[in-house]
Amino acid sequence: MDDPLAGVDALTVPGPARHPLARAAWALLLVLATAPAVRAEFADFSAYGRLLQRHVSPGETHGIRLHRVDYRAWAADPDHARAVASLAAFDPARLATRAERLAFWINAYNLLAVKTVIDTGVTGSIKDAGGLFRPVWERDAGVAGGRGVSLDQVEHKVLRPMGEPRIHLAIVCASLSCPDLRPEPYVPDTLDAQLDDAARNFLGNPTKGLAVRGNGVTVSRIFDWFEGDFGGEAGVLRFVGGYVALPGRARIDGYFPYDWALNGR
Repeated sequence: MDDPLAGVDALTVPGPARHPLARAAWALLLVLATAPAVRAEFADFSAYGRLLQRHVSPGETHGIRLHRVDYRAWAADPDHARAVASLAAFDPARLATRAERLAFWINAYNLLAVKTVIDTGVTGSIKDAGGLFRPVWERDAGVAGGRGVSLDQVEHKVLRPMGEPRIHLAIVCASLSCPDLRPEPYVPDTLDAQLDDAARNFLGNPTKGLAVRGNGVTVSRIFDWFEGDFGGEAGVLRFVGGYVALPGRARIDGYFPYDWALNGR
């Protein structure tokens, strides 16, 4: 590690520095210079976590197993305003590590998707909140870090460039065929385990994630849309095989129809 006091020896210390108070000041400087940096607090997603605990529960709609959101109860919960305000107030420039950035922006995407449903009042599909010339993904979804952002910006301009394909099984676009909302926020310290768990849960769902019949594999349309993020079709199979046992000659022979109906209850 670089010497935190490099260059101090070159300073000329006048005679009064021999005074006990001066020596104490230099001792304090040494302590401050060599002390490890204090890690900044991660964003406060506690209100968001309580919302997930209260208003998300397992269910089944259109033959698809999922975690359904009670949007009406979520909207009426005072913690919704707290969660949105906390997201708006936190400065993303304080995020020091890749794990912090990933966790923050995954949570931001998922909270803003819920907020979009609540703000627009859609009941059929989140896509109904968009228009002919401006899809919902491009509309202002809310404020993160003091600036307005769209879901597209969070997904394609922030998250995808980080090169973590598991985000596609963690961000939730408020639809039946999307991955499920976890019952907890993503946090930096356990992010890797949380992302693995999200991937395992999604691929363990034969109604929208993965189904194996002989050597044929049917997977979510997500693996078609974002095949390049997984390294092509062979990369998709390697990724899936890291979580689920596949036959030795497995091949992708189809994709689940994507149901854009709202993941509500």
